[in-house]
Amino acid sequence: MQRPDEPSEQQLRGIYATTRTIAVVGASANEAKPAHRIPRYLQSQGYRILPVNPREDEILGEKVHRSLGDIGLPVDVVDVFRPPEEAEQVARDAVALGTRVLWFQPGTDSDEAVRLAAEAGLTVVAGRCMGETHGELGLGPGPEPG
Repeated sequence: MQRPDEPSEQQLRGIYATTRTIAVVGASANEAKPAHRIPRYLQSQGYRILPVNPREDEILGEKVHRSLGDIGLPVDVVDVFRPPEEAEQVARDAVALGTRVLWFQPGTDSDEAVRLAAEAGLTVVAGRCMGETHGELGLGPGPEPG
């Protein structure tokens, strides 16, 4: 199946420039995990992180939401750190939330999830790390290696 085109460098820069709030699905309290290190880096760069994890109460000083549907605030980007088996549901939830961008960290997406989100008009980034890409574009130092 053909996937939507990957965003260009200019489009990626635009995502970062217009983003204020990032919902992180699968955010972790474990400092050793990428699902903690990457949101921590993005938070250090001025983005508000809204962690989504049904098993935690607070991550990175923010109240944790049980699901995307529980957020109740405008979200610019949904950043995904969950297995690809959950990608379709995350895509449906992101569409329902009304976010502009659905960002799948490497190994978290599925063809169907990408298609669902793209057909609903979301910009989809898949197979790239949101923190590393921020650094690669020269927008910040990039996250510390894990």
